[in-house]
Amino acid sequence: MTSPPGWGSTPSLTPRVRRELPRRGAYHSVTSLAAAPDRLAKLASAAAVVSDAKLRHAIAFEAARLMYEREESEYFTAKRKAAARLCRGSVKPSDLPSNAEIRDQVQAFARMHEGERRTADLRDMRLAALWLMRRLARFRPRLIGSVMTGHVRKGSDVDLHLFSDHLEPVTAVLEEEGLQFDVERKQVEKHGESRVFTHVHVHDRFPFELTVYPEDKAHYVFKSSITGKAIERASTRELEELIAREHPEVRLDEALAERDEAVDPYQLFRLLLLPLESVKQNPKYHPEGDVLYHLLQVFELARDARPWDEEFVTAALLHDVGKGIDPHDHVAAALQALDGLVTPRTAWLIEHHMEAQAYRAGTLGARARRRLEEAEDFDDLMLLRELDDAGRVPGAVVPTVDEALAFLRQLERDNRGK
Repeated sequence: MTSPPGWGSTPSLTPRVRRELPRRGAYHSVTSLAAAPDRLAKLASAAAVVSDAKLRHAIAFEAARLMYEREESEYFTAKRKAAARLCRGSVKPSDLPSNAEIRDQVQAFARMHEGERRTADLRDMRLAALWLMRRLARFRPRLIGSVMTGHVRKGSDVDLHLFSDHLEPVTAVLEEEGLQFDVERKQVEKHGESRVFTHVHVHDRFPFELTVYPEDKAHYVFKSSITGKAIERASTRELEELIAREHPEVRLDEALAERDEAVDPYQLFRLLLLPLESVKQNPKYHPEGDVLYHLLQVFELARDARPWDEEFVTAALLHDVGKGIDPHDHVAAALQALDGLVTPRTAWLIEHHMEAQAYRAGTLGARARRRLEEAEDFDDLMLLRELDDAGRVPGAVVPTVDEALAFLRQLERDNRGK
């Protein structure tokens, strides 16, 4: 993924760590020379303290950059990787920044690069949390994490704790609401004890992570990995009060009613994309394999070529979705399935991507050639065609469907915030 606007390469972001010695002539003494060793030792000690503080700050800065750009998701691994990049030798644990120091630096990046859009996202994420918490009320949901504390940033998800002795009732509610989700069971070793945690990842406008605990843990005091203190969390009623207090412009009932009526195109895109993994293609023309693998390759190439162009990248990801509906006329099938979900420009690029193939092959009629050449988006169409042909590499590394859709969601929010 490309770096946020205004960011350069890692070296330009990383403060240089210099071990500063006292300047020559900075100190003049009229005391005896016998005191000189003592004085020099104190000066060296003070310089070392200043230098260690700079090193600590530099590690916190680099670790925060890794986490902000989603290269790392855990504080421990981010600070270790940052220390390895900045220091030649080993670093004492006491020289490493705390999780709180890194979090504060991440928030500084978010304020710098996201501005007012971050405040709007926080409001919308809290409304999304409230909407789902009301539907999961029987499981005593509690909002935790950055959406609760206000420390959101680009890519943040909504974290909820639920309490149920069985997973099936929780997933039944999600299915009834038409939400798409994946279940993850993660085994964690801590203090010589092994535990399995159940997470439900809900794919919505903002991603949710629901952690399901046994019912007898509803009153357990969970500790924060950042502060070591009890985590801040909110019940449904407490979240309603928080929204009223910090977002007084919101009319709660109207906002939640709009959420009920809204159609999330990305959920529908996901439904169209996932089955394409089982749709095989002629190896003569598509040696890479199934349709989904091809689309993800073209998406990745488009993201590299036009990372700011939401409509173009969307067309790259969806141009062949019709093959899972009608392989004999996949263009018409795609346009029908996507009607009302994509912009006219995205639809035009999808509609004409096969004509672009004939254009490149020299088999398109003269009148059709002129019509394409006169179109406003002709150059973009030919670029899409070029990427379509290039995205056929066996073994190429591609993102997942959810990663691709998350990129498009974020790009939409970025463009909306301009």
